[in-house]
Amino acid sequence: MKNPHDITAEFENALAAYTGAKYAVAIDNGSNAIFLALMRDDIRGKKVSIPARTYPSVPCEILHAGGKIAFQPVDGTALKGAYLIEGSRVWDSALRFTTGMFIPGSFMCLSFTGPYKHLKLGKGGAILTDDYQAWLWFKRARYSGRRECSYHDDNFDMLGWNFYMMPEIAARGLLLMGQFYDLKGNPKENEDIELPYPDLSQFPVYRVTP
Repeated sequence: MKNPHDITAEFENALAAYTGAKYAVAIDNGSNAIFLALMRDDIRGKKVSIPARTYPSVPCEILHAGGKIAFQPVDGTALKGAYLIEGSRVWDSALRFTTGMFIPGSFMCLSFTGPYKHLKLGKGGAILTDDYQAWLWFKRARYSGRRECSYHDDNFDMLGWNFYMMPEIAARGLLLMGQFYDLKGNPKENEDIELPYPDLSQFPVYRVTP
């Protein structure tokens, strides 16, 4: 019987190979990927900047991670591609998924949730990184602090969250990764996605006094 963790690892290896990252960690959704990346980057008490028009979970995750928000004005009503959460090394890459996209030294957070994403898994996300220690932390943080073994055999010495991508979703992701390569095995590029979002700076729930 195949270990279900092996399926997740195969999907993660496929993500890393396609994006140019050294490591990829599959998460149950893109919002939780951003939260874990911000927690690892430790933004507690810090102010970070994001576009005023973005998906509403982004400011939620910043506040949950202990950060403060500064909104940057956006021309027009839409957001396109990836952006840096300035003041951190975390990128919201929900709208970018293409070959060689990884930026060294960063935590790039992917989303596979919803009908507009290039990789449509129904629900899912990932963190791309080249930081070995962060990779080890992400793998346990997403899995309730557990190592990838039976909890009867584990030594519980870390708190974590229940953000693990279900193996059946990872298996679907591994299968669908083939669409991003041509018949000769060469990776194909994807255009950035552009989507309209509300101006979140207008909502008091996200406002933080300087």
